[in-house]
Amino acid sequence: MFSNESRGGTRSRPLAATAVVVAAALAGGWFVYGAHRGSGAGTADGRGPATAPAADRTSPAPVAQGDSPATPGATPGVPRKELAGRTIVLDPGHNPGNAGHTAEINRSVDIGTHRKACDTTGTATNSGYPEASYTLDVAHRARALLEARGAKVVLTYDGDRPYGPCVDERARTGNAAHADAALSIHADGAPADKFGFHVIAPRSLHEGAADTRAVAAPSLRLATTLRTRFRAVTGEPFANYLGGKGLTVRDDLGGLNLTTVPKVFIECGNMRNAHDAAEMTDPAWRQKAAEGIADGLTDFLEGKR
Repeated sequence: MFSNESRGGTRSRPLAATAVVVAAALAGGWFVYGAHRGSGAGTADGRGPATAPAADRTSPAPVAQGDSPATPGATPGVPRKELAGRTIVLDPGHNPGNAGHTAEINRSVDIGTHRKACDTTGTATNSGYPEASYTLDVAHRARALLEARGAKVVLTYDGDRPYGPCVDERARTGNAAHADAALSIHADGAPADKFGFHVIAPRSLHEGAADTRAVAAPSLRLATTLRTRFRAVTGEPFANYLGGKGLTVRDDLGGLNLTTVPKVFIECGNMRNAHDAAEMTDPAWRQKAAEGIADGLTDFLEGKR
């Protein structure tokens, strides 16, 4: 859900007494991308249709003996490393330990335009599966896929700290890594009748410690590319409570306001919706989510539309 960053229209969740469930958004991009393709007709339950799964990119097609490799300079039988030399930062939203450290995560930090809580607990499914567990699992799966493609992958945290990090530190991790792209992974906590995913890009702004003027445009290209690939692999429709386009641009999220590299957030679905919750608690679907994320980041960094 959200990484200390509140969003309109979502359901809040207790943080000790009552914690704000804040949805976060991420990432950015350096290359040119096309707009998202239309969603087509809806299914009987009102959800968008599942598109055909994208081709598997984790294992290159075998090169027959005597054939020349598909990529110039590639060696037959050697996996492609299309992301070699690229650095990607993955930011798994929240931390399962946040609920036990409310004083620490409630302290305010500077997000450029104003001050905000360090972090939140995130949301959970009605059966109790935490957003923080979902985001770390998907980050691990996406890291494995991206590393197989040659990328250097940095996580803002890896289940190795009792709470946090704060949203400003999460942004600094991507900046310090000079990431070619950064992505914050979340799940939403909207009303139960709402469903679908969306991607959040940073608004171009220059205020206080926030200056996203150089990264707003590439971040938007990253957002549209990720949106297309995530939907293609998972079949998840665009969120039906944010205009139905699966994309928003915001200036109230510290993880985006403070970034100096292309960065976006993805809200992979609504944990309070029965259908979305069933998907996100399914390891097979989480693998699809990771594939959609990896494909979106790969296409962005390769300059594909």
